Amino acid sequence: MSEVIFSVFPSENFIDLGLYQFGWEQCDPSHSFGPAARNHFLFHYVISGTGTLYAENAAGSSVAYTIKSGQGFMIFPHQICTYIADETLPWEYTWLEFDGLRAKEAVELAGLDKDHPVYKSKHKDIAKNMKEEMLYIVNHKDQSSLHLIGHLYLYIDFLVKSSAAAQIYKGNSLRDFYIKEAITFIEQNFQNDISVEDIAAFCNLNRSYFGKIFHENIGKSPQDFLISYRMTKAAELLKLTQLKIAEIGNAVGYTNQLHFSRAFKNVYGISPRQWRNENAVT
Repeated sequence: MSEVIFSVFPSENFIDLGLYQFGWEQCDPSHSFGPAARNHFLFHYVISGTGTLYAENAAGSSVAYTIKSGQGFMIFPHQICTYIADETLPWEYTWLEFDGLRAKEAVELAGLDKDHPVYKSKHKDIAKNMKEEMLYIVNHKDQSSLHLIGHLYLYIDFLVKSSAAAQIYKGNSLRDFYIKEAITFIEQNFQNDISVEDIAAFCNLNRSYFGKIFHENIGKSPQDFLISYRMTKAAELLKLTQLKIAEIGNAVGYTNQLHFSRAFKNVYGISPRQWRNENAVT
C-alpha cells in the first residue's frame, strides 16, 4: 500500500523564495498523477525505483522521460504533466513546491527548463545533501516558517551545485541594475497610485522594453509583480493588525475596497476577511 507524507506550508509571505507544499511517497505500482498543471515550480527527487514523466515541452508537445533512482524532475508553472510509477519497481520520491523572485533564476542556473526537465547529478555527495535537505523539510513541518525557508535555500544551493546541467551565471549587470531599481521603487511606493509606466519612467526605460526585461528576469510581468507584492503586504496587515479591510486596501494602494478584495481573491483564492479568519495571530 502506498505510504505518503504530505504537508502544506503555512500562509507566510516570502518574496525571494517561498514554499507551498512538500512531501514524500512510496508509490504503489503504476501509481499516477495527472494530467495536471501547477501554479509554481515543483521538484521531485527519486530516492528509489523508476517511473515515467510525460511533460509539455516549450513547443507544447508532450514528451516522455524515464526517470530512475538518483534522478529528479522539475515541473514548471502552468505546464501540463502526468507522472506514473513503474508497475514492477515503483518509485519512492520526495518533493518540494516553491516559487519566488529568485526561483526562476535558480532553476535556470540548475540547467532545467521545459525542454530539459530531468535532473541528473554530477556530484553524488552534494546530491545527497540536497535529498537530505528535502527530507528534513518533510520531516520537520512543525518547525518555524523561517527555519524551513532556511532549509529551502540550502536545497536550492545544493540543487544548483550538484546538477549535471548547471549553468555558469552570466548576469547582465545593466539589466540587473534596472530590475533592482524597479523593485526598490515598488517597495517604496506600492501604497501609492503607481503604474507600470511610472516604474519604467523611474528607470528611464521605454515601457515595452522594461516589461520585456522584467519578465525575462523575474518570470512575471511588472503589473503581476506589483499586484503580488501589494497582496503580500496586505496579507501581513490582515494577519498582524486589526485594521479594517478598507483601511488595509488603502494602505496597499487600493482606494476602492471592491477592487482590493477582487485582487486579493485572485492571488489567494479567498476573500481578505476569510483569509484573516484563517490566519490571524491569536
